[in-house]
Amino acid sequence: MDIAQNLQVVERRIARAANKAGRSPDEITLIAVTKGLTAQVIEDALEAGVRHIGENRVQEAMEKIGHLSKLQPHPTWHMIGHLQTNKVKTAVEIFDIIHSIDSLRLAQAVSSHAKKTIPVLLQVNIAQEEPKSGFSEIELSKAMVEIIHLPGLAIEGLMTIAPLVSDTEEVRPIFRRLRDLRDSMGLEHLSMGMSDDFEVAVEEGATMLRIGRAIFAEQR
Repeated sequence: MDIAQNLQVVERRIARAANKAGRSPDEITLIAVTKGLTAQVIEDALEAGVRHIGENRVQEAMEKIGHLSKLQPHPTWHMIGHLQTNKVKTAVEIFDIIHSIDSLRLAQAVSSHAKKTIPVLLQVNIAQEEPKSGFSEIELSKAMVEIIHLPGLAIEGLMTIAPLVSDTEEVRPIFRRLRDLRDSMGLEHLSMGMSDDFEVAVEEGATMLRIGRAIFAEQR
């Protein structure tokens, strides 16, 4: 199967999960994750109908964005990976939205470099996995008091990365907890769900899905 066929399969699965949850698929943004893929593969994905691209590394994204800058319509570029503070200046220039604000220090750095209002999501380590970045729930509550007042940031929602599990039902409580947190904070978006668990994420309220392998399996 090629990218276009894979994309159609993924979109059908999203629609089924949305219908099961009594939601409209139009509420959900599919972000194609293109880490490690060439600009040509991204161009093929855009021709297949992809409109949102997720990148994990600033330097890699900068090269691709430059190569694809003349394409119309322009895709929306999402920074979804861990963002180092020394890459913030470039990140705020090339990305349309940053999903991975995982500390007060990083939020302050993005604010200090923002020349326009940057839509951001706050990354929460709901599962409390040691290697993963993100606020704990307690840290999030404390940091939010300061982040909400930083100029140049528009806090639009929360993001999490669920653990890899053999049974996707195991991550349902994690997605549900992020939704509850989002609702309690009065935010709009939930960036959660990847190739292995996006249907459960949709059922639990995801508004943004970060999907790579299910679309680009044959390209990696």
